[in-house]
Amino acid sequence: MTDHSRPPVAVLGLGTMGAGMARRLLAAGFPLAVYNRTRARAEPLAAEGARVADRPREAAEGAAIVVSMVADDTAARDVWLGDVGALGAATPDTILVESSTVTPEWVQELASAAAERGAALLDAPVTGSKAQAEGGELRFLVGGDAAVLERARPALEAMGRTVVHVGPTGSGALLKLVNNFLCGVQAASLAEALALVERAGLDRDTALGVLTDGAPGSPLVRAFAARMAARSYAPSFHLALMAKDLTYAGREGARLGVPLTTAAPALAAFERATAAGLGTHDVSAVVEPLRGS
Repeated sequence: MTDHSRPPVAVLGLGTMGAGMARRLLAAGFPLAVYNRTRARAEPLAAEGARVADRPREAAEGAAIVVSMVADDTAARDVWLGDVGALGAATPDTILVESSTVTPEWVQELASAAAERGAALLDAPVTGSKAQAEGGELRFLVGGDAAVLERARPALEAMGRTVVHVGPTGSGALLKLVNNFLCGVQAASLAEALALVERAGLDRDTALGVLTDGAPGSPLVRAFAARMAARSYAPSFHLALMAKDLTYAGREGARLGVPLTTAAPALAAFERATAAGLGTHDVSAVVEPLRGS
C-alpha cells in the first residue's frame, strides 16, 4: 500500500549537501532512489535502504518527487536533460525540485522543459551547509506554484526546518544568489581583516573577540573567524562553489541593472584561493593567500 504522506523520492547528487538530505528522507520513511556521478558515493546509502541507480533517469523512474542537488548549471543540465536525464522519466504528476544553487535563467529553461511533459518544477535552493543538511536544519527558499509546493512540502520538511515560499518560478534561485553574495563578501572582508590583524602584530584572539562580539559579528563571521584562526578547512561548503555563486550573482545584478560592485573584489579573492589549490577546501580558506605563508 502506498503511503501518500511519504511518496517515492529520488535524489540526484550526493555531495556535501545531497548525501545528508538523502539520509533525512530515509530516516523519515520515504522510499528513496539515489544517483551520483561517482557511484561509490552512493553505495553507503544502499546499506541504509536506498535504491542506487546508474543513471539519473533510472533514479527518477517511479518517483513522485525528484530532487537535484549538484554543483552548477552545467551539472544540473546533465542530470535533468538528455537521453539519460531524469526529466525523461517525468509524468504529469511528477514534481521536479531544483535545489542546486543555479541561475534563474537555467530554472526557467528547466521549467519550460518540465511543462512540455506536464510536470511541475519548484526551484528550492537551501541555506545552511553540511551540518544543517545532516541534521535536517536546512531552510528551503522555494519559487513556483504554491499548490505544487504543498504537495512537495512533506519531503522538504523531512530535510529542513523551514520552507519559505518566496514567489514565482525563479524567485528561490535568485534569492539564494543574493544570500550567497552577502556571505561571500563577508567572508572575503573577514579574510582581509584577519590578515591585517596578523600582519600588524595585534593579538589575534583578542582582536577576533572584539570583532565577533561586536557589530561585525554575524553568525557567518563568528563561524569563519574560528575556522580561519584554527586553519581548520574541512569543507562545509567548497570554496570554488562560492566563486561560482558570486559569478552567477554578478551576472544577475548586471541583467537587472544593479551592478554588484562589492562582488567583484570578493570574487577575485576566491579565484586567487582556487588558483592556489584551495578550491575543495572550506570557504574560510580564502584567507590563506593573504597570509603569505
